[in-house]
Amino acid sequence: MKTGKERVQLYDTTLRDGTQGLNVNLSLQDKLLIARRLDDLGVDYIEGGYPLSNAKDTAFFKEIASSKLRRARPVAFGMTRRKNTKVADDEGMKALLAVRTPTVCIVGKTWDLHVREVLQVGDQENLDMIAESVALCAKRGREVIYDAEHFFDGYNANPDYAIQTLLAAQDAGAACITLCDTNGGSVPDEIAIIVAAVRPKLHVPIGIHTHNDSGLAVANSLAAVRHGATLVQGTINGIGERCGNADLTTVAANLAIKMNRDVLGPGGLARLTEVSRYVYEIANLVPDDRQPYVGHAAFAHKGGMHVHAIRRVTRSYEHVNPEAVGNSRRVLISELSGASGVAVKIGQKLDVAHDKVLQRRLLKRLQEYEEQGYVYESAEASFELLCRKELGLYHPFWELGHWRVVALRSAKDSEPNTEAILKLRVKDGFEHHVSPGHGPVDAMAHAFLKALKPHYPNVEHIRLIDYKVRVINPRAATAAKVRVTIEFLDVQTHELYGTVGISENIIEASWQALVDGFEYKLINDEEKAKKSRNRSSAIANVEKPTSRTRRGERRNQTRKR
Repeated sequence: MKTGKERVQLYDTTLRDGTQGLNVNLSLQDKLLIARRLDDLGVDYIEGGYPLSNAKDTAFFKEIASSKLRRARPVAFGMTRRKNTKVADDEGMKALLAVRTPTVCIVGKTWDLHVREVLQVGDQENLDMIAESVALCAKRGREVIYDAEHFFDGYNANPDYAIQTLLAAQDAGAACITLCDTNGGSVPDEIAIIVAAVRPKLHVPIGIHTHNDSGLAVANSLAAVRHGATLVQGTINGIGERCGNADLTTVAANLAIKMNRDVLGPGGLARLTEVSRYVYEIANLVPDDRQPYVGHAAFAHKGGMHVHAIRRVTRSYEHVNPEAVGNSRRVLISELSGASGVAVKIGQKLDVAHDKVLQRRLLKRLQEYEEQGYVYESAEASFELLCRKELGLYHPFWELGHWRVVALRSAKDSEPNTEAILKLRVKDGFEHHVSPGHGPVDAMAHAFLKALKPHYPNVEHIRLIDYKVRVINPRAATAAKVRVTIEFLDVQTHELYGTVGISENIIEASWQALVDGFEYKLINDEEKAKKSRNRSSAIANVEKPTSRTRRGERRNQTRKR
């Protein structure tokens, strides 16, 4: 679909360059799953790997060929032929062509330092290696993207030779030439000057590939686009070697929203947050809450003045609409939030949106608990329960008899054995259960589920997905209080919510957070069920026609006939 805007193509290398990052390991299935999400997002190219390096990358290209991507072109990555080798005999070139991707990316040396000291070849031999490698792939019908490695360092050291390497690739049939800031040491002004100088010397499109070693990968990519680049390489969430690559989620959002460029496919911008979190999950990485546009805190407001302002005019403290990138606005509850924060957070739900007296009362209670060490920014479910108790909108679902946790480690055991014993009074009877677990909290959670499920079947939809402990007064040493926060997922509603507990005893603090997690689910399910019954009752009580009305209708019909 043509938009009239200048198109900037996005080249994703999450599955190749991204996997070179610390703690990033992707299985074949992981790579295939991410590739499909990238295709749905609307990126133009998906670089899947280096076929010569391992069997997994070769298998990826075989599998992706049969998956019929709707939009993105799979790209195989390779290097120029080895020195003193005929290009047709080079194992790397053979592997690159064997996977039969429509596009290949060939990386070659630009910086004369690398040519002489790393490759240890002459300047002309390096130019021949570039030209012959690109020409072979182009003659075999492949679209060739040539990556000029260390281009900006090479240009600063020897601009004439750096340009010769680009012309060698272009004249041999490269469809696009990507200028690489491989060391990540360039700054935007430098990128802008060099791209502007190079652009008139080439007749093929220019791409940009930046690393984040100076914290400027995104800024450098945007500077290159402003001066003529029409393809940007990067990774989702900026994962990659050392400090990572340019973050394509930030690049895409800035290009579309700030620079009015055409990027991604239809609706792709609104999927950015979803894809960002999906890649974090598949790669088993901790998300960066402060990541621009897609981070959990990107549109989070805490200060009372800020919250008050966004209630009236959202753009007063938001540079873009969070929904534009698939994210959402959050109001963080704390003593800094003021009454406005309380109103935004639970005003409509607990009917205090227009009651300043109740808002201040709830804020006072919040401040009292925060003085004890409770923090509700990531424990919004516990905050709601606190408000319900203060407003008389809470009732317990069980009564605790007792709990006990036992951890036993003997000399013959490689791991300690843990079990929880729990006794609850639920409705008119007692539930007494013993449950093992991987640790005390896991054992308590399983015992809890066993006790509640016969009476409240919906608890089976609760999942514990994160658990954190923080010592809040470390100078008290072993008598210090700990704060436990637990994150839950309700797989029935797909809601994520957090709870908090405080105690000198870590098990007791965990118990408090567990209790809040289960009570939050039960009390909200109960209210939803009541509303549903009330709606059904209202529909059923709509006045039905009386017998007299029906007789009158029949007489009217008779007169008409």
